[in-house]
Amino acid sequence: MKIEWFGHSCFRINESLVIDPYQDGSVPGLPALRISANKVICSHQHSDHNGVECVDIVPGDANMFAITQIPSWHDDRQGALRGPNTINLIESDGFRIAHLGDLGCELDDMQKDALQNLDILMIPVGGFFTIDANLAATIAKELNPKCIIPMHYRGDGFGYDELGTVDLFTKHFADVRKVGNILESDTDMPKVAVMDFVK
Repeated sequence: MKIEWFGHSCFRINESLVIDPYQDGSVPGLPALRISANKVICSHQHSDHNGVECVDIVPGDANMFAITQIPSWHDDRQGALRGPNTINLIESDGFRIAHLGDLGCELDDMQKDALQNLDILMIPVGGFFTIDANLAATIAKELNPKCIIPMHYRGDGFGYDELGTVDLFTKHFADVRKVGNILESDTDMPKVAVMDFVK
């Protein structure tokens, strides 16, 4: 399994599936997104997560992944502030990835049950618009995936000013490594993989 990060909450899996592409100019400091894939999925319809027009859909096996969409909320008031959010559980050949989108609240028991035995958990950690670093760490530890990829935070020269930095999340874990913009599942994955993107 090959995972690429393009910044914010945008990932591409096996060069086939893109999750949460951002629209041009929607995320400070990120370049215009121009990538290709067989399929695109979005956690919700905010501009920093639904830039489907920035992904060139090319022929290929769009059905290589089984995708389960789990309803959740973008805030802790059942969507009253920012609306709904979709957690995407992606499975292929026994490999399980969960992308939590802009999760803004704690998980309920049914959601936790659905997200057991994950290989990779992609979780927002920046706070303000989503869960913050402390709650993200609590959720990540409870789900206990093999590898955690933090997303939706403020980095050096990118991200919203309101967001916290990734170190507020990583301080809760011992095995943290920077892995560049590509993570391969057949490598020795750390518990927390801090990815980078190509500027």
